[in-house]
Amino acid sequence: MLKLQKYSQQHLIIFTRYPEAGKTKTRLIPALGAVGAANLQRQMTEHTIFQVQELQKKTALSCEVRFAGGNWQLMQDWLGQDLAYHSQGGGDLGERMERSLREALQSGAQRVIIIGTDCPGVNSQILATAFEQTQAFDLVLGPALDGGYYLIGLHRYIKELFANIDWGTSQVLQQTMDIAQKLNLSHLYLPPLADIDRPEDLSIWKPSPLSPNPSPHNQTPRIF
Repeated sequence: MLKLQKYSQQHLIIFTRYPEAGKTKTRLIPALGAVGAANLQRQMTEHTIFQVQELQKKTALSCEVRFAGGNWQLMQDWLGQDLAYHSQGGGDLGERMERSLREALQSGAQRVIIIGTDCPGVNSQILATAFEQTQAFDLVLGPALDGGYYLIGLHRYIKELFANIDWGTSQVLQQTMDIAQKLNLSHLYLPPLADIDRPEDLSIWKPSPLSPNPSPHNQTPRIF
């Protein structure tokens, strides 16, 4: 039975993939092996959730995990019963993000942030700043050094931001900003951060020393 989602005014959506060897972080397999790449995916997801948990100690925030690969039961066995899980569903990345944003806003959220788990620099302070700034700006973006973005924050539904983007390329951020400018959207950039996609990025992985290795049932964000 799926967990009933309760939405706070501030709602965070985490996009991740179930860490199955050979199907996760495949560009890192030459450096880490299939199991090692999957383990890194697991660790980065748990690190991201720990940062969300730290923020939830300070502010009301609901959270959900949108997953690819695996299934609901595997996700619950991994990250515990306190999270809401939804399949990312079909379509390209833009369609999947657009769908998650629309559903959150329709369910009562007023400020929505979407993040992935590939950027270990995303911490509770950055998330807090992003939520604060979504009150004042139409669009909040966290630029990634590879030309994409690690975070998008909105307080209203703007479907155009997720269409006609060359996802997975160095043009994602610029194309998104081109659309924002055409729509006359006010925007704010968060600090640029690096993500981990390729073997040369592995030196970035330095999780917080305060972050434990989460056990499946006691290191997950709560749902308000």
